[in-house]
Amino acid sequence: MSLVKPAMRGLLGKRLRFHLPIAFGLSLVAAAGFKYMVTEPRKQAYAEFYKNYDAAKEFNNMREAGIFESVRPSGE
Repeated sequence: MSLVKPAMRGLLGKRLRFHLPIAFGLSLVAAAGFKYMVTEPRKQAYAEFYKNYDAAKEFNNMREAGIFESVRPSGE
């Protein structure tokens, strides 16, 4: 009983025709999943945060806490 020779000629092209569409499809699914499961909720959270954000109030809170070296708290 003799062993069957491996099919080496055209093996790369044959494997690529099979694996390339699968890899492309999985990458599209991963990109869509990342967009809708990570970036969209993050954009919503940023929009919600900045809807009620008052920069002047935050600055005054940080100034009173003594975070800045160039601006003294109003109590001093």
